[in-house]
Amino acid sequence: MNGAERAAIFLMTLGEDEAAAIMQHLGPREVQQLGVAMSNLSNISKEQVNSVLDGFVSTVEEQTALGIGNTDYIRSVMVKALGEDKAGGIIDRILMGGNTRGLEQLKWLDPKTIAEMIRLEHPQIMAIVLAYLDSDQAAQVLAELPERIRHDIVMRVATLESIQPAALQELDEIMERQFSGKQRIKSSSIGGAQSAANIMNYLESSAESSIMEHIQESDSELGDRIQDLMFVFDDLGDVDDRGIQLLLREINTDTLVLALKGADDRVKDKILRNLSRRASEMLKDDLDAKGPVRVSEVEASQKEILAVARRMADDGQIMLGGGESLV
Repeated sequence: MNGAERAAIFLMTLGEDEAAAIMQHLGPREVQQLGVAMSNLSNISKEQVNSVLDGFVSTVEEQTALGIGNTDYIRSVMVKALGEDKAGGIIDRILMGGNTRGLEQLKWLDPKTIAEMIRLEHPQIMAIVLAYLDSDQAAQVLAELPERIRHDIVMRVATLESIQPAALQELDEIMERQFSGKQRIKSSSIGGAQSAANIMNYLESSAESSIMEHIQESDSELGDRIQDLMFVFDDLGDVDDRGIQLLLREINTDTLVLALKGADDRVKDKILRNLSRRASEMLKDDLDAKGPVRVSEVEASQKEILAVARRMADDGQIMLGGGESLV
C-alpha cells in the first residue's frame, strides 16, 4: 500500500468526527488524494488494518518534541533533504504560516474561478498568484487566461525574486475583496525560473510552444534558462530503473506506444530494458506495426505520461532528474 492508501485506512478506522477533524488540517492536494484513496478502498483485510495501525503506533512512539517550532532546525532539515533551490520556496510557505490564509484559500478553488478573480489584475499580481499555487494548478489557471498575456505572466514568474511591498498591497486588496480577509502577508521569496518551468511542464504542448516562442523573442536568455529547467519526456532516461518500473505500472500500452514513437533511443532502451522479456518483445512489435502518427498525438501521450510521473514524484514514489526512487 502507498502512503495515501495507508492514511485512508487509518482515517476510516477512526470514525467520521475524528477523521473530519484531522482532514481540516490538510491541504487541498492531500484531501483530494485521501478522498480518491478512500473511494477506491475495497476488501481490506484485518491484517492490512492491523499493519496500518501498528505502523502508526510505531511512528508515534518514535516521535519527540525536539526541534518543533525551531526555524533554524526546519530550515536546516529542509535544505539537507531537498537542496537549497527546492527547499527555499517550501520553507517560505511553512514559515509564513497563518499569514498566507488568503492565498491558501485560492488552492481550494477551481482554475476557472481563480482565472476570473485575477483576469483584470496587473500581470505582476497574476504572476505572484501563479507562483504561489502548485505547478499543476497554476498551469490550469494560466490556460484559462487570455493567450496574449500568458508569455508575459510566465516571464514575470521566472524573474520573481521577492514580492515587493507595492505588489503585496495590491495582492492584499484582492484577498480582502474576494475573501473579506484582513491579514497582512509578509514578503517572501517565491517564483523564479524553476517555478516558471514547473508551470510550463503542465501546459498542453500547443500552449507551451506558443508561450516559449514569445518568451524567446522577448528575452532569449531567460527562455533558455526556463527551457533547461523543464522536465521533458526525454529526461525520463535519467530516472533510475526502479522508478521506471513503477511508472510503467501506471501507463497503458497504447499511450506508451504513441509516446515512444517520438522518443529518442535512450528513452526507448531504458523502457524496454525495464520490461520483462515477453513484454519488451510485444512492445517492439507494437512499435514496428504502428504506422505514421500525428505529432500532436505523440506529444499528448508524452504529456500524459509526464503528468503521471510528476504525480508519482509528488507522492514520493519516484525521483525525477536522476535521483534514486524511494520505494
